[in-house]
Amino acid sequence: MSLPVHGRPHDEILATLRAMRAVDVPWRAGRLYAGIYDPGPEAEAVIKAAYSEFLTENALYPNYYPSLLQLEATIVGSLKELLRAPERAAGSCTSGGTESILLAVKTARDKARAERPQVTTPTIVLPRTAHPAFHKAAHLLGLALRIVEVDPATFRADPAAMAAAIDDQTVLVVASAPCYSHGVVDPVPEIAAAAAARGIPCHVDACVGGIHLSVMRLAGMDVPEFDLHLPGVSTLSVDMHKYGYAAKNISLLLYRDRELRRYGMYSNARTTGYALINSGILSTRSGGPLAGAWATLQHFGQAGYINLVTAVMESTHRLIDGIGQIPGLRVLSKPDMCMFAVASDEVSVFLIDDAMSRRGWALQPQFAIGGSPANLHISVNHGNIGQEDAFLSDLRAAMEEARADGSLGDPGDLQAEVERIMAAPGPDSFAQIAALAGITPGSMPSSFAQINTVLNALPDPIVEQLLIEYLNSIYA
Repeated sequence: MSLPVHGRPHDEILATLRAMRAVDVPWRAGRLYAGIYDPGPEAEAVIKAAYSEFLTENALYPNYYPSLLQLEATIVGSLKELLRAPERAAGSCTSGGTESILLAVKTARDKARAERPQVTTPTIVLPRTAHPAFHKAAHLLGLALRIVEVDPATFRADPAAMAAAIDDQTVLVVASAPCYSHGVVDPVPEIAAAAAARGIPCHVDACVGGIHLSVMRLAGMDVPEFDLHLPGVSTLSVDMHKYGYAAKNISLLLYRDRELRRYGMYSNARTTGYALINSGILSTRSGGPLAGAWATLQHFGQAGYINLVTAVMESTHRLIDGIGQIPGLRVLSKPDMCMFAVASDEVSVFLIDDAMSRRGWALQPQFAIGGSPANLHISVNHGNIGQEDAFLSDLRAAMEEARADGSLGDPGDLQAEVERIMAAPGPDSFAQIAALAGITPGSMPSSFAQINTVLNALPDPIVEQLLIEYLNSIYA
């Protein structure tokens, strides 16, 4: 773990890195259905080469590197057109969806500070299905949240309930396109109109779906209205490194006009150092992600993206249809794109997840909350194409294995035991809960069914604290 006394040979360094990677999920095999967006080897080669060309350049200094300013302007212009933004729209590239959302929340807060001094408790109105980045932004920027429950059948935001939640302290209203958990697009036209009627900015979180949905529209597929074409939408976040298939880390925040973007910027000329001006949260930014994103757009073009999205949607429909043929499994709601959630009323989905992991697949468990049962999230990307039959065959076998598995205790018993532990909390309380879940501090578990079952039964604040304690241990 210590710094070597002498530098190591390059070949040895690379060999060590590759050995470390040997235990990672083999995403190139197309068996990971979350968190990866594989553009294919030809595109990857172009993207990596472009990324490396600008790896060292710093986007903090457009005066030194006007090439990066040109790259960013081209990326923003391309996505403005794709997302049907008005002519006066502006944009800023960021390091990811979380930064884009932080920037949107900062923009809304600072606009309210400037224009509505009567606001003393700035509040965000958002549906239960909104991304946790909004909760993080509120936590970091000192805002309150008003969470609105969604339709329990469709998992879409309820426009009437959202409108009713707006009051004189609201500084931002949020809708998702789509929500990550279930892949459904909120009724953005109605929500944006309700916000506009009260003079409140509306942000559309299209981080995961903005590009994919827009290309679906270009391909003639049915897509709910969600973008800056709608007059009530003030800001929109969209990630290039998700279904834009660019290399991480790059996202965009698009503003309806440049006047609004002023509230997103930060400037400081009050220290002995150089005058600072940021269009995002970060200062120093490698030019690599900008060059990689630009190269991705140039490589695919409209026709390439349409071919890619069409194939991904065909794969998605095959999976959804196949899952519908497996007794005991169901897809929640009717997803609008290539993301969906699978639930079971007969067996624990956490057992299914472990059984699929043993077969070499990686899915994403999601806990029961807001009317949604516990489920397994699936995001289909270009790299998964061709795996449908193998996936469905293994899923059917995993379902039968879960039926026969009696290893999990009764969630009610687990809940009672946790309540007993927390009735008299002490310094060892979280260690006791971790042991109940089968978590060993400082190590990565090989099986997650018991852990997820316990976490699913716990109150949210305890889950959050337990995750912090665990993460703090594995990065010791």
